[in-house]
Parts: sequence; structure tokens; C-alpha cells
Amino acid sequence: MKPEISVVIPVYNEEAGLANLFARLYPALDALGAPYEIVFVNDGSRDNSVSILAEQYRQRPDVTRVVLFNGNYGQHMAILAGFEQTRGQIVITLDADLQNPPEEIRKLVAKMREGYDYVGSIRRKRQDSAWRTVASKAMNRVRERITNIHITDQGNMLRAYGRNVIDLVNQCGEVNTFVPALAYKFARKPTEIVVEHEERAAGESKYSLYSLIRLNFDLMTGFSLVPLQFFSLLGMAMSLLSAILVVVLLLRRLFVGSEADGVFTLFAIAFFFMGVILFGIGLVGEYVGRIYQQVRARPRYVVATILQGVPDDKVDDDAVEKREVAR
Repeated sequence: MKPEISVVIPVYNEEAGLANLFARLYPALDALGAPYEIVFVNDGSRDNSVSILAEQYRQRPDVTRVVLFNGNYGQHMAILAGFEQTRGQIVITLDADLQNPPEEIRKLVAKMREGYDYVGSIRRKRQDSAWRTVASKAMNRVRERITNIHITDQGNMLRAYGRNVIDLVNQCGEVNTFVPALAYKFARKPTEIVVEHEERAAGESKYSLYSLIRLNFDLMTGFSLVPLQFFSLLGMAMSLLSAILVVVLLLRRLFVGSEADGVFTLFAIAFFFMGVILFGIGLVGEYVGRIYQQVRARPRYVVATILQGVPDDKVDDDAVEKREVAR
């Protein structure tokens, strides 16, 4: 039977929490009373996650599918690979760390059935560290002004997408992207709901400070030219101010006379301008780098194997079929 609901879960070094995830996820979906499938995407885990996923597939091959990457390509590439394998009319994304309770999926499904084609979620009470919460809220405000994408809680992966949105996302070949924002662009009738949020059940967050900065760069440069336009305007303003400063210094020399006072102030101004220029060059480099990655047309990820529709006794312990699919 073709599933109505597809759940996509990226997995990266989550062996400590997968058992708890299985124990809560399958009963939560069974309780919906609708046909469903779960697509796990192993993003190059170096722990025992692959074996655990393969064993879970043996136990529930009717609703479980496992996509295995040949390396680590990042959470959003894993989600895109899962999207390509889904068959449901409603597609849910969920992290494997149980910070988003699987029991909240029913709320998203109910909202989708009201006619929406994109349902985002807002964490009622975040259980992340204080610095991460503050930084995330600040970046949310900046991102919304730059990209005009109205996502209240961009860091929450528990979201629902309609089939029409998924089909459009699957047509995109972007090397660097932010999946919720990309889907939001294609949605005809988006909305958001409030969901519960829990502390990580086991393991530790895979997002370092650098990863979060990188993610926000992908989001801002991938969906807006405002940063480049801002620096163009800033460059014109600085040129105008510099011209005015030259005129003022020239008039001062003619009517007052030359003097050495204020040299260090000029140094400070010069260093400030050089810092702004270097930052602007780096921003331009970010766009150029994205163009470079895109025109190389290398595969975004490589699928080593997919466990699906195979009887239990035919699943190899290594969970590898020796076939690779590039996307």
C-alpha cells in the first residue's frame, strides 16, 4: 500500500539514542492509523549506527527503508536524499536525537490535512544551551530581514511538507542549501505550529559553532543578494565620506596650516575601513565559492546502498550492496 506519510530522519553517530527513538517513533506513527514509511539516511556514521539501522530494518521491513551514504555529506544533503526516496503525500523531517518528540508528528499531520502544504514548528521551550538559544534568535531576525523568508524557528527540523513541495525540491540541484527555506519558497500555503522540545536523549550535538556559522552563510547567501547590495551601498557611502574628508583636510591646510595632531585617529579610521573592505571581499568570495561549487557539477552525495523491500534473511550484515548512486 502506498504510504500517506513519509518520515525522513538523517542519522550521524547516533548509536546511543537510536533504540529510544525506535521505541517512541513506531508506536507514535502506528497510532495515527494511516499507512506510513520511515526513511533513515545514514550520513557516514563512524559508530555502530549502520548495524543498528540494518537490524531495525530486519524487524520492520514493511515500513522501514535505510539509505546509506558512502561518506559524510551533511544533514541537509541527507534530508534531500531522503526526499528522493519518499512516496507519501505528507513528508515529515525529524532529527534522531529525540529533542523533537515523535509524538508531535500527529500535530503536523493534522495541520497538513487542513489544506496547508508546508507546516513549520516553533519550540515551546527550547532545551538548548543559553548561548545557542540567544545566537539562534538573533540570527533568525537578521535572516528574516535579509531573505524575506518568514521562519520563526529555523533551527527546528520537525517540519511537514506536501507532495507538491517535495517534487519541486527534488528538481533542484543546489550544492549548498537550507532545506526548510528552499521548501518555503515553493509552498503555496505555509503555516507554523508550536511543538514541545526535550533535552537530547543521548550523545551530543553534531553542530559546532563553525557549523552554525556555515549554515547561516548558506541560508543568507543562498536565498538573497541583499548582503552584496548592502556592501555596494556601503562602498558608495564610504567613497562619498572619503571625498568629503579630503576636501576638509585640503581646506584646513590652506586656511589653518598643516599639523601632526590627529594622526592616530586617521590610522584608526583607515584600519576600520580596511576591516570593512576585507569583510566585503570575504562576502564576495562566499558567493564566488558557491558559484564555483555549482559549476563543477560534482555529485552532491553518493548513495552506497538502499535497504528496502528485501526479506530479512537477504539483508547482508555489512548492509552494503556494492552499488553506488551519485546525486
